[in-house]
Amino acid sequence: MTAPLLRDVTLRDGLQLTGKVLPVERKLDVVRRLLAAGVPALEIGSMARPDLVAPMANSLELITALTPDELAKCWVWVATPRHVEKAAVVGARNFQYCFSVSDAHNRANIGRDTETSVAAMPDAIRLAHEVDGQIQLCLATTFTCPFDGPVDPERVLAIANDPRTEGAADIVLADTLGQAHPGQVSALVTAVRTTTPPRRIVFHGHDTWGMGVANTLAAVGAGATMVDGALGGLGGCPFAPGASGNTSSEDILFATRPDWFTPDTLADLVVLTEELLTDLDEPNRSRAVQGARSEAEAFEWVVRRPTA
Repeated sequence: MTAPLLRDVTLRDGLQLTGKVLPVERKLDVVRRLLAAGVPALEIGSMARPDLVAPMANSLELITALTPDELAKCWVWVATPRHVEKAAVVGARNFQYCFSVSDAHNRANIGRDTETSVAAMPDAIRLAHEVDGQIQLCLATTFTCPFDGPVDPERVLAIANDPRTEGAADIVLADTLGQAHPGQVSALVTAVRTTTPPRRIVFHGHDTWGMGVANTLAAVGAGATMVDGALGGLGGCPFAPGASGNTSSEDILFATRPDWFTPDTLADLVVLTEELLTDLDEPNRSRAVQGARSEAEAFEWVVRRPTA
C-alpha cells in the first residue's frame, strides 16, 4: 500500500473545540515546525464566524503572516463564496468548501440547508480559480448525522455527481462523528472512486469509537490518497454532539510510514504535540505518542526524555 499524503488539521479542526485562541505567533510556530518535519499539507484555519468558533478568530492574520511557498501547502476551511474572497485577498490559494450531506447538521454548522450550499458552490469554484487556486468539495457527515442518524450513501454520490460541484480538484469524505467502521469506509470510497468524476479522494476521520486508524487504512486501500489527522488526536466539531478528537497524525504516520517519516521526525512531533497540548490543557489521545514515551529501550521509535 502506497503511503497517503497526510494533511495535519491541528490548527483548524484540532483547535475549534478547545475554546482557546492561540496567538498568531504560536500558530505560525506550529505551521513552520510541521512543515520542517516534512508534513506535506496543513489545514491552518477557518473563515467561520469568530463569535461561534473563537479559536479561528485570527485565521486571516495567520494567512497574512505566511509566505506564498508556505501557503502552497496550506488549506483554509470555507463555507461560502464570500469566505473564498476574504481568504484569497490575504493570500490563501487552497480552499476547502465544506458543507454537510445531512441537512440537519448543515443547518447547525453553517446555518443553511445542503441544497443552498451546493447551489453556491459554482461561485466559490469560480472565485478560487480566478486567483489560480484550487478548491475541494468537502462533505461532512458522510456516514452519520448527530441529529438524523445514518446517512444514505446515495445522497453522498448524488452531491459528488451534481454538475454544480464540477471544478473541485478533490472530494473530502468526512466521518465527522467517528461512528463509521472500515467496511463502510471502504465501500463509500470505492463507490466515489468508481461512479463519480475523477478527483483525488481525501478521507477525514475521527477516533470517537476507536476506529480512526483502521478507517484511514480502509480508505487508503479503497483509493484515498490524502488523509487528515491532528496532533495528539486533538479536536472535534462544536456543532456535532458526540464528536470527539480527530484521528491522531502521529498514529496515522506510524501506521502508514511515508518515506519522510523517521524516528527523529516522530521525536520532533512528540515534543511539539506535548508542548501544544500542555498550552491548551488538553489530553493526549495519540497511542503512538504514548508508545514513544514508553520504557521499551530497544525499540528505535521510543523517544527518550533528556536527562538532567
